[in-house]
Amino acid sequence: MTQKVAVLGTGKIGEALLSGMIRGGWAPSDLLVTARRAERAAELRTRYGVETVSNAEAAKTADTLILTVKPQDMGVLLDELAPHVPADRLVISGAAGIPTAFFEARLAPGTPVVRVMTNTPALVDEAMSVISAGTHATAGHLAHAEEIFGGVGKTLRVPEAQQDAATALSGSGPAYFYFLVEAMTDAGILLGLPRDKAHDLIVQAAIGAAVMLRDSGEHPVKLREAVTSPAGTTINAIRELERHGVRAALIAALEAARDRSRELASGNG
Repeated sequence: MTQKVAVLGTGKIGEALLSGMIRGGWAPSDLLVTARRAERAAELRTRYGVETVSNAEAAKTADTLILTVKPQDMGVLLDELAPHVPADRLVISGAAGIPTAFFEARLAPGTPVVRVMTNTPALVDEAMSVISAGTHATAGHLAHAEEIFGGVGKTLRVPEAQQDAATALSGSGPAYFYFLVEAMTDAGILLGLPRDKAHDLIVQAAIGAAVMLRDSGEHPVKLREAVTSPAGTTINAIRELERHGVRAALIAALEAARDRSRELASGNG
């Protein structure tokens, strides 16, 4: 790799991205990181052999800046970076809900911005990263973002207008599954299983179902029907899920997450 890439605000997701890039062939000498705390910077330097710098130094030196700070901290970071970011720098934002226009208005005219919504399975190289171009980002910029985020999972390009929906579905998505596993574990305990055994049964069922969904190409309804025998145990469970409005609750939950993403975009944090 010939370009220098800087990860700014290297928390869990930023570190996952950093480690994924190194596994994907990036030389540590081509990577810069910033961290708010000196001890965190030292930890990253020791663990990955990368150079730790200030935000301003990263802006002056790197060809690509990946901003991984929390949405509420992005405005302050951009105020710090703006005097040091030339218009030819690629800026990649990983902040939920913040549109590319927010960055374009605060950086030099013509600065290319790419918006990416990834999720926490980046920590195990199973992320889903949704990528959108800002006004000045080219196909080459999008390909570069895909190269970076492809190191920690899959990538998907969408128009920016679909980013709030993607945030609700994919960015927050792992939490819904954890919530479901938690509830099913409690149910297993109620039915008489030890917690550890209930957990193992559910996790493996989830992994198996996900792999079948990914690899079979079948519609989820067809896969569900294959488990649902006439007058059997599964159809009785499905009836109860429908009677309690689980499908409607999931749709309402995702709408609420999308609406919150829109609120963040409008500055109503």
